[in-house]
Amino acid sequence: MNIIPIAFAFDNNLTFPACVCLSSLMMHAKADTFYDIFILHSEKEMLRTEDLDKLPTFYPNCRITYRTVDNTFDQAFEIRGITMAAYYRLLIPELIPECDKIIYSDVDVIFRDDLSEIYQTDIEDYYIAGVDSIAHLIPDLKNYYEQVRHCDSKGQIYSGNLIINSKKILEDKLIALFKEHIGEKYKFQDMDILNIVCNGKIKYLSPSFCLTTYINDFAVNNIDALKENWAEVDVRYALEKGIVHFNGQKPWKGFCVNFDIWWEYYRKSPFFDPKYYFDFFYGKLDEQDQLPLMKRIKILVRYFVYGKSK
Repeated sequence: MNIIPIAFAFDNNLTFPACVCLSSLMMHAKADTFYDIFILHSEKEMLRTEDLDKLPTFYPNCRITYRTVDNTFDQAFEIRGITMAAYYRLLIPELIPECDKIIYSDVDVIFRDDLSEIYQTDIEDYYIAGVDSIAHLIPDLKNYYEQVRHCDSKGQIYSGNLIINSKKILEDKLIALFKEHIGEKYKFQDMDILNIVCNGKIKYLSPSFCLTTYINDFAVNNIDALKENWAEVDVRYALEKGIVHFNGQKPWKGFCVNFDIWWEYYRKSPFFDPKYYFDFFYGKLDEQDQLPLMKRIKILVRYFVYGKSK
């Protein structure tokens, strides 16, 4: 049996997508894969666990353990509507000390493959492993890193999906260094902190471990630009089987890239509610019907002129 520890951190605002996320994880678990799931949440909030606790009933090859987080991040910088729970991943080595190595994932993702192979990645000499954010290819991000942070925009990894070498982080006392940065007004909060503190000890993974909207965009529209980071076969695999990370608009709130994938997995999950599904899409039709005439014309022009020109 391959036991894979994996941690998530969220509050009650995200328990619904968390259920869908965890269901997708379990749908692709191999027969000999067992997921040891840890959920981090604030000690100040009574996390609603009714649906989460049903998961092992539907999928017996998993276990869920809850760990509370204290007030360490009460004064942490918040931006772009991202809450304090984003910082909890920084404390994973202390909160889950029984695991020398552990995967971390946000819950705004859909898993489409078993994680046993990626978990075997050798990171003994690294603090963390993750996917390059290709910030150097995106003007706004490149400007932020090079003009605001004064660092190289290449090699900055996403923090939404990580493999964490907890043993080495604890041995080298990195938690204290993480905490020194929590008051800084970094645009990407925990992601910036991890890239700063772990610089030089980061292992880079295939894009299939964190297929974001940016990577997806380049993969379908300018795949040649990605070849300095990954082989084309790895990019193609990411499009087919990679972890889809909705790091912008959320599919349970509105339309976005790959929203159909999220809804497909929601429909397959044991938490599917036909009425919620119907009301969401019927409501979106009402929104389209209520658009002003000029807005509708602009949408049609965008589709027929720009969409078909690609």
